[in-house]
Amino acid sequence: MIRFVLAFVAVVVTVPAAWAEINIKEVTSPGGIKAWLVEEPSIPFVALELRFKGGTSLDQPGKRGATNLMVGLLEEGTGDLDAQGFAKASEALAAQFGYDSHADAVSISARMLTENRDEAIDLLRRSLVEPSFPQAALDRVREQVLSGIRSDLKDPESIAGARLAALIYGGHPYGSPGEGTLESVTALSRDDIVAAHQGALAKDRLFVGVVGDITEAELGPMLDRLLVDLPETGAPMPEDANVAINGGVDIVDYDTPQSVALWAQDGIDREDPDFFAAYVLNTILGGGGFESRLMTEVREKRGLTYGVYSYLVLRDLANVYMGSVSSANDRVAQAVGVVKDEWARMAEEGATEDEVEKAKALLTGAYPLRFDGNGAIAQIMVSMQMDGMPIDYIATRNDKVNAVTAEDVSRVAGELLDRDGLQFVVVGQPEGL
Repeated sequence: MIRFVLAFVAVVVTVPAAWAEINIKEVTSPGGIKAWLVEEPSIPFVALELRFKGGTSLDQPGKRGATNLMVGLLEEGTGDLDAQGFAKASEALAAQFGYDSHADAVSISARMLTENRDEAIDLLRRSLVEPSFPQAALDRVREQVLSGIRSDLKDPESIAGARLAALIYGGHPYGSPGEGTLESVTALSRDDIVAAHQGALAKDRLFVGVVGDITEAELGPMLDRLLVDLPETGAPMPEDANVAINGGVDIVDYDTPQSVALWAQDGIDREDPDFFAAYVLNTILGGGGFESRLMTEVREKRGLTYGVYSYLVLRDLANVYMGSVSSANDRVAQAVGVVKDEWARMAEEGATEDEVEKAKALLTGAYPLRFDGNGAIAQIMVSMQMDGMPIDYIATRNDKVNAVTAEDVSRVAGELLDRDGLQFVVVGQPEGL
C-alpha cells in the first residue's frame, strides 16, 4: 500500500496551469552546498535531483565504461546492506532512488514521503558516500553491461550512432560509447570503479534541485547530512571536443532490409544570441513532428519513411546539429537526397511567416506540459543550473521564443545550414549511395 501511495503522489502533483509562477529559491546550506528549491507543502512528498557534471566523459584512458559501471553499482551494496538489503530498505521507506550516467553528467533522483524523509536521506547518503562495490555485484552488473554492448553491436541505430560519433569527435570521450567496449569493460577492476567514484561524485561539480514539502530551513541541514562527506574536488574535466565534420556519406555494410541514416553538421551554442532563432528553425525543418518540412517531403509526399527528424544536440564540450531517417535499402538514397535538398532550400529561401508562427505556437504551448510533477520540475531546475540559465528562465523562456521573427529564422538558416557540410552515416545495404 505504501508503494501505491508514493506512485499516486508522484502522478498527481502536477502544475502546468501555474508553470510560469513557479517560485524558485536559491538555498545555501551551512556547509556551503547550493540548491534551487520550490516549496510545495500541499502533499507530503519531496523530489530531489542531484547532477554531477562530467559524467562518462571523465573516464580515464583505457578505462572506458568505468563511470557507467560505477553508477550501476551504487545501489548494489553499502556497509552491511547488499543489493537485496538496500532494495528492501528503500521499499520499506516507500522511497525511490534512480542512478544514471550520461556523457556530461551523473544523475541521481530521489522521491520520498515527508514522514520518512530523514531515513530515506540517510539511506541515499550511504549509497553515494559509502558504496561497498562488492566483487560479486561488480561481476553481475558488468555482465549486464556487456550484454547491452553485445546487443548494441547488432543494432543498426546503435552502430550508426557509434560510427558517426567516432567520425566527428575522434579520440575525445564523445567519440566512443559511454558504456565502454567489450574489451574495456571486461578489463575494469574494483580499483577502477573506486577511482571512478572518487572522480565523478564530488562537490565541485554538484547541482541540486528540490521540490516538495520541505522548507529552506529544513533543506540546508538535509543537504549537508547527505552530501558534505563527498570529496571536495573530482577528476579534471576533459577539454572541449574538436568537432571535425567534412561532409560526405560513410556506409557501414550490414545485412538488413532497411538502412538507418544519421547525419550531422556543426551546431550552435545555447548561449549564442541566435540560439532561439535556431530552435524555431529546427522545429520548422525537422523537429516539429508531422508539421515539419522533412516529414512532409520525405514521408507524406514520397512515402520513403515512417519518420524523419532533426535535432540540436547541446553538450557541455561540443554542439552539433543532427538528424535521422530510416528507409528501405532501395529508397534510402532518395531519402538522403531529399534531406539535402530541404537543407539547401531552407538555407536559401528561409522560412515563411506562417511557418514561424506555427512553430512558436507549438514550442510555447508544449512548454508547460514539461512541468508535470515534482520530479520533472526538480530535473528542469538542475538542467537550468548546469546550462547557466538565470533563476527566472521558466517565466521568461516563452518570451524569448515569441521574440523570434521570420527574418531571424531566415538569416540564421542561411548562416547555420550547410548542405555540403552534412556528414551522413548509413548502416545497411543502401543502393545508389
